[in-house]
Amino acid sequence: MSQTTKNYYLPGPSFWPLIASISLFLLAGGFTMVLNKIAMGKPLMIAGGLSLAYLLFGWFKEVIGESVSKYYNKQVDKSFRWGMGWFIFSEVMFFFGFFGALFYARNVSLPWLADTHGLTGAHMVWQNFTAAWPSAGPKLVLEGSMKPWGLPAINTLLLLTSGVTLTWAHWGLMKNKRNQIIIGLALTIALGAAFLYLQYTEYSEAAFTIKSGIYGATFYMLTGFHGLHVTMGTIMLTIILFRVLKGHFDSHDHFGFEAVAWYWHFVDVVWLFLFIFVYWL
Repeated sequence: MSQTTKNYYLPGPSFWPLIASISLFLLAGGFTMVLNKIAMGKPLMIAGGLSLAYLLFGWFKEVIGESVSKYYNKQVDKSFRWGMGWFIFSEVMFFFGFFGALFYARNVSLPWLADTHGLTGAHMVWQNFTAAWPSAGPKLVLEGSMKPWGLPAINTLLLLTSGVTLTWAHWGLMKNKRNQIIIGLALTIALGAAFLYLQYTEYSEAAFTIKSGIYGATFYMLTGFHGLHVTMGTIMLTIILFRVLKGHFDSHDHFGFEAVAWYWHFVDVVWLFLFIFVYWL
């Protein structure tokens, strides 16, 4: 049972973290099985996706109910801000690991990975590797829709523009301009959806897969997880838009809006690094 004290709101025990763990386990396990062509992989991924949808609907509904009921005060708001800050920091470290793998393979481990006489073999870096990687690897990446100044550049423009529209919506919230908030959020959601569509197009036309050596693995892990973050951000922005339509926020009480905005701007910054270091350089 939740408790409300004079200074702080304490939520009661919740089963949502358990559902989250199960959902992510099913998704990750199913994905691993799909990569290894195990028949149970797809059903597990579907089960994980459905349980994740149930989690998002139920947990968001519960938190929104607490917010609307005015259970949160300034101290709780402060805790939320610290919590969101540390969460974004953990996400920075998450992507840092994958960027580190990419930089290591490019700049540090080439002589070792290029040892075709040892147990590693050239295939660990890129098929037909000739000790010229990364120039030999991204040579395929630069073909077709994956040229830096093709779809990746368009996606960069879309995300940068989405950051502007979201900031514009935030300004509207601070000035209690309802139409500006709604239009800004709707544009941001549309731009996020357009980004995901173009990323799907890029993947469908790619000349390599996640199994294509270490470059293919790091490329799809980086861009794939970023796409997952854009998907989650788009879903959360949609929820925020519905909350705005219901009048849940004002210029003094809108942490839910700000938390999603921070998350979205973080996703924008990660993509800039992806565009520069994965596609361009």
